[in-house]
Amino acid sequence: MNAIASRAFDIIVASAAALVLALPMLVIACAIWLEGGRPILFSQARLGKGGQPFRMYKFRKFAATCGTEGCPLTMAKDGRMTPVGRVLAATKLDELPQLWNVLRGDMAIIGPRPESLAFADCFQNGFEQVLEHKPGLLGPSQILFRNEGSLYPPDMDPTRFYRDVLFPTKARLDLAYFPHHSVVGDIGWLMRGVLAVFGWVPSQAVPAQRTVRPGVAETREATKSEGAAQ
Repeated sequence: MNAIASRAFDIIVASAAALVLALPMLVIACAIWLEGGRPILFSQARLGKGGQPFRMYKFRKFAATCGTEGCPLTMAKDGRMTPVGRVLAATKLDELPQLWNVLRGDMAIIGPRPESLAFADCFQNGFEQVLEHKPGLLGPSQILFRNEGSLYPPDMDPTRFYRDVLFPTKARLDLAYFPHHSVVGDIGWLMRGVLAVFGWVPSQAVPAQRTVRPGVAETREATKSEGAAQ
C-alpha cells in the first residue's frame, strides 16, 4: 500500500474512532479509577517497525498492586485481572488507548500484533520480516486469535507454547497478508475487527502442538523491567 494513503487511512480512522468512542473511554477510565484507583493506563515497551521499541498504551486490566513481575502473557481467567479488567479483556476495549499510538505514528490501524520485548528473540528464521511492517491495532492475527488466552494447554509452560506454536502461526498469518495489503483489504479487516468485538467472527483453532524444542529460553530479562503484559 502507498505510504501516504496508508497514513491518511490511519489518521482518518483513528480520529473518527477517538471522537465516537470518547464517552465510552471516559466511562472505562472512571470505572477503573473507582475500582482500584490509579494508574488508569498500562504502558509497556513493544517492538515497532524495524524492531525499534515504542511505548504502547492500554487501559489497565490487572490490579494496580501486581507490580512488574509475572507471566508476560495474559491467560484466560488470569488471577491478576480485576472484575473491570475481565470485561475489558473479553471485549478488547482495553486496546482503545492505542488510538493515540496510531495518531502518533507508532502504530497503524491494521498491522501485525505489536510484540513485547520478552519475545524479541522469536523474530528470526524468516519471521523478522514481520518487523518490516508497522504494528497495528487490528490485523489477521489479533482478530483470529482474539481468544488467545483460552488456547494454552494446562500441562505446558505458556511462554514455551507461545514461542513454539502460537507465535509462528500468527507470524505466518501476518506474512501472508501484510506484504500485499491494500486499503480495500484493510477496510475489510477493520470491519471484521468491529464484528469480533461482538463475537461475530470465529476464533482461530489451536494449531497442532509441535514438539517443544529443548533449551528454549524462558522469559527474557526484559520482561522483568517492563512488567507483565496486559
